[in-house]
Amino acid sequence: MSTPRDGRPHSGPWLILAAATLWSTAGAAIKLCTLNAWQISLGRSLVAAAVLWLLLPGARTRPTRSTFAVGIAYATTVVLFTVANKLTTSANAIFLQDTAPLYVLLLSPLLLGERPSRGELLSVPLFLVGLLLFFRDQLTPGQVSGNLVALTSGLAFALCILGLRRLGGRNASAVLVGNLIAGAASLPGALTGPPVTPQDLAIVLFLGTFQLGLSYALFARGLRTTPAVEASLLALLEPVLNPVWTFLLTGERPGPWALAGGTLVLLGTVWRTLAPWVEGRAARA
Repeated sequence: MSTPRDGRPHSGPWLILAAATLWSTAGAAIKLCTLNAWQISLGRSLVAAAVLWLLLPGARTRPTRSTFAVGIAYATTVVLFTVANKLTTSANAIFLQDTAPLYVLLLSPLLLGERPSRGELLSVPLFLVGLLLFFRDQLTPGQVSGNLVALTSGLAFALCILGLRRLGGRNASAVLVGNLIAGAASLPGALTGPPVTPQDLAIVLFLGTFQLGLSYALFARGLRTTPAVEASLLALLEPVLNPVWTFLLTGERPGPWALAGGTLVLLGTVWRTLAPWVEGRAARA
């Protein structure tokens, strides 16, 4: 991990690793909860909004049209990810959501005016092959639907990443607004769900407080002292740990083709993340 110029270690990378670890618990927690996806999404997002309000002063600023737009993309991401976890395996849900860099590559020239580098473009085939492998497994109709929902969540996540990058220092407000929008959008479906048990309540409180709220606060603080390339690579701990927690706590096993596809998606993400850094070092040399 990197250190500041004065040579003293800093806590930024450890905060990002802690955030990624908390993010990775979503799959197992959602699988263990007996509530429907809309109930989980409602409770998780409202609790996360309260946590962000308390922890991040920047989240309390007055929202603008831009923060609302990014909030919608964020809300779509977290709601669809929850729905996907109820329909397909948690490994499929997280790996397919992590195809977001592919969409970022395609959309960043249009939305941010940023042209992808040659190394980034070379990672596209890995993403495409990885996507195809997910649908090689023997899937039930529900799992196919879940995979498609997870793919859509990945697209929304890409729009969220692009929007948060454009907002810069105002991104905390967009995340708070996004959680409120996610809660409102989930309310109709949550009204017809099963009764809430004490275990369900504890899981939802955990998801909102730690998996979504505290994790974002840790990630935002860690980014202050951690280079973007290093932060992106450290965050890849999430898709690695997500299926591990789910297997240990629920016994759910991803299919072999899904594991192969997920590996390719991770490799594509690493390549896409490292490409600008490698090319920059080569240019300076």
